Amino acid sequence: MKRLIEIQLSGIMASRLDRIPVISEKEKPEKPVFSIDYLDKSYDPMDDFSMYSYGKWARSHPVPEDKYVYDASTELMEWNNFILGKILESCAQNSQNHAERALGDFYISIMDVDEIEKNGFKPVSRFMEIIDRIDSKNNIIETLGEFNTMGISGLFSFDSMPDEKNSSVYACYLNQDGLSLPNRDYYFDDSFKEIRAQYINHIKNMFILYGFDDKTSENMGNTVLKIETSLALKSRSPVELRDPDKNYNRFQFNDIEKEFPGLHHREYFSKIGLTGLDYIIIGQPEFFHELNPVIQQYTLDDWKIYMKWNVLNSAAPFLFRDVEMEHFDFFQRKLLGQQLPAKRWKKAVSIIDSFMGEALGKIYVEQQFGEDSKRRMDEMIEDLKEVFIERINNLSWMGRETKEKALEKFSKFRAKVGYPSKYIDYSSIKISQDRLFENIINCNKFELERETKRIGKPVDKELWEMTPPTVNAYFSPTDNEIVFPAGILQPPFFDPEMDDAVNYGATGATIAHEISHGFDDEGRKYDLNGNLNDWWTPEDDKAFTEKAQSVVDLYNSIEALPGIHVNGPLTLGENIADIGGVSIAFEALERRLKKNPELRKVIDGYTPEQRFFMGWAQSWRTTVKDEALKWQILNDVHSPEKIRAEIPAYVNPNFQHTFTGLSNNNLKYREIIIW
Repeated sequence: MKRLIEIQLSGIMASRLDRIPVISEKEKPEKPVFSIDYLDKSYDPMDDFSMYSYGKWARSHPVPEDKYVYDASTELMEWNNFILGKILESCAQNSQNHAERALGDFYISIMDVDEIEKNGFKPVSRFMEIIDRIDSKNNIIETLGEFNTMGISGLFSFDSMPDEKNSSVYACYLNQDGLSLPNRDYYFDDSFKEIRAQYINHIKNMFILYGFDDKTSENMGNTVLKIETSLALKSRSPVELRDPDKNYNRFQFNDIEKEFPGLHHREYFSKIGLTGLDYIIIGQPEFFHELNPVIQQYTLDDWKIYMKWNVLNSAAPFLFRDVEMEHFDFFQRKLLGQQLPAKRWKKAVSIIDSFMGEALGKIYVEQQFGEDSKRRMDEMIEDLKEVFIERINNLSWMGRETKEKALEKFSKFRAKVGYPSKYIDYSSIKISQDRLFENIINCNKFELERETKRIGKPVDKELWEMTPPTVNAYFSPTDNEIVFPAGILQPPFFDPEMDDAVNYGATGATIAHEISHGFDDEGRKYDLNGNLNDWWTPEDDKAFTEKAQSVVDLYNSIEALPGIHVNGPLTLGENIADIGGVSIAFEALERRLKKNPELRKVIDGYTPEQRFFMGWAQSWRTTVKDEALKWQILNDVHSPEKIRAEIPAYVNPNFQHTFTGLSNNNLKYREIIIW
């Protein structure tokens, strides 16, 4: 009998697989590399170093219609995505274990668009019924909690992270939320008047698709915008959200009701399955103080409209084509300039990497990651650490007391490379082949339960915040560590076949960038144990602030688009890390060349120093839509890629000397080095 069932299931899968297009080998992208062929020597390196370094690449790589930006990271992501897509395809066709079967079923549920079309709005109908049954405003927060367990957003967000003043344990965090536009400015700034009108029209279109008439849907769009505007008025700006001190506000659980009347926190936490809390960390108390007045400002029917909008908006990427495309049209095309959605299999890779990324990443690492890359990364990290320690010792603006504490903090710093020592176990998640949105809900439930269960318990130092195939890296201030996933340890960032100069310019400077985050305007506020703690003397705090202000002033002066300048305060931490990263990595390369003079070779007509700076710049090569660039300037803590390619080189005192003879100009920016 068991054998018969297996045969029947196999037949069902085969019929469904027939409806899923195979990823063609013709879709395999060109592997990204560092190349002298990308240089455009018609540009003066002192005048436009980015275009000098990759101008020919930029002309031959316009933004594809299914992207809003195309850069070195996108190139490598496309390469990785093809590998991941073939892994998922293989899991769908011939799974060998439970993890592969879950990945394969998840992939089928995304790729089988016929099944998704057939289901229509059925996946969200139960949420709409729950909303219709709400008979009092007192139930709004409770319902929000129920929806949060399934990944549907609402008025505020929950998270569990290391307690920033006791980083050895996980704590409960609540933060402002409830906005669908990128940040509060979109609701008030006159320059976004057209976006707001388009947003109302988008909401209207979504409700029409759901079945409401034209006039009712238009009124619903206006209602949603009014409520979100009221929430935005009480919300902090992106710059304010960067301040870790201001965003750490601890309240005893039993005091919450008195401090924030009408929050109904007990009902909320009961719904998300969290009991026995001693305290909560609230990021923006002024937002939560005003939450109940905002709730009382609007009718219960208004709030039901808002909640139904959140359901539709959260579910839209996983529903049938008309809804999916309406969502894409506003959030991708109008806000970012992307003209076409990504191919379905690429969307599948993105979704599964987001929800079951470590299961997928484990297979990726087994197939793709070489231990030699890890060994060479470890060597480079040690070189960079040596330079950073000496830099701290030699700082003229920092006193001895602060230096000793900085060195003590750095002595506890660690680096993770490649992949985690243990992977998240997703085996309890129910994944089916024919219920995509149900799979998303189940994954969200799993993640929320994983987070709630760990609150109050010791922090697991082996967990990662990025999946192994990710083309990125990060610094964790509470763990005092940098993490470099396997996904980024490939050309054009790290190439075992390339000379050290290029690798130190691209990956070395990126490693040093992440190290520098431990001592940027945010990271420096955390001590050796990863706790928010003021360990600086007043004199050194003042000296750092003055130097940081010079970085703010420089980036504020740079026009990224006509009339739109870089936001110096918003991007300060990343800019400090960029400048420090390039400076530290350059010195590490010079030391390596001095120890190994045989490595000092002119390659393709360029010295190691020149190739170092070119390696850095080419790692930020980019073409980008104006809409996406504007979005980035207003929302992203990173400066635009073109500026990241240039400024850290220009302000480095070694740059002008390195390119003497290749330029007729003088540098336009003054030297700025903090670390």
